[in-house]
Amino acid sequence: MNKTELIDQIADESDVSKAAAGRALDAMISAVTQTLSKGDQVTLVGFGTFSVRDRAARTGRNPKTGETIQIKAAKVPTFKAGKAFKDALN
Repeated sequence: MNKTELIDQIADESDVSKAAAGRALDAMISAVTQTLSKGDQVTLVGFGTFSVRDRAARTGRNPKTGETIQIKAAKVPTFKAGKAFKDALN
């Protein structure tokens, strides 16, 4: 499913226009991004938790040349599925 298909499904299930569903989805994505950039987490009970983790610096290898390279430390977004979400899939 891509973003357009998701917007279509949101519009159908919530009985709103596709434009309104698109704005709502964009607002949700923006809110999650802003919250994570502040270092906080977003918890949607029953669905899951979005958070930020620190990834340590490490040594990697250039696959083309085989040369060893240093990969910098970084903050990476993570998602942990909630129990209700996991149960819905099984």
